[in-house]
Amino acid sequence: MPQLLTQNSKLRKTSKAIGRKVMNFGIPAFEDSEGRRTCPFAGSCADFCYAQKGAYVWSNVAPAFKWRYDQTKSATFVDDMVSEIVRTKAEIIRVHDYGDYYSNEYIDKWMAIAKALPHILFYSYTKSVPLFRDRTWPANFDIIFSEGGTRDDLIDYDNDRHCRIFDSYEAMAQANYVNAMDSDVMATKWYNDSPNVGLVFH
Repeated sequence: MPQLLTQNSKLRKTSKAIGRKVMNFGIPAFEDSEGRRTCPFAGSCADFCYAQKGAYVWSNVAPAFKWRYDQTKSATFVDDMVSEIVRTKAEIIRVHDYGDYYSNEYIDKWMAIAKALPHILFYSYTKSVPLFRDRTWPANFDIIFSEGGTRDDLIDYDNDRHCRIFDSYEAMAQANYVNAMDSDVMATKWYNDSPNVGLVFH
């Protein structure tokens, strides 16, 4: 059976660098094998989404993402995730290295998980800006709005933590965006005071 939490190579590197266990939770990107949309506000990003290519869609990998997506629909998802975080001794959780928040009800479940574990840090990149615009979230949860969705117009670029993808490191530095390529937690408010988070297309 797949695990709810995993750790990709970047997060292993980040964990080693900061001395804290960082793990991730992912569901299918854009839509699952049954056509259920997991990224409801995907825009231009859908054309180059790396999570829909390569190993992420292999027959021995894709079912695990679908399984996790199905678990999010379960009435026991909150309790199951809390138990998994405790079991793995994770200290920081990246929610959605693949996929996104597909409904308000789903967001509520993650907010309940964060409230149940106030000593754990949670963070997400998301294009589901409309679902977050009129809500608050726990202090131990950091939301980074990601450009490339259909509602980028709702991002307050002066105040909202947000992410922009650049063609080069030089362009990212010239635009005064913090490099989150090497250490994933540089996207978060706990490790980076700037709201400007940068990634380089790869």
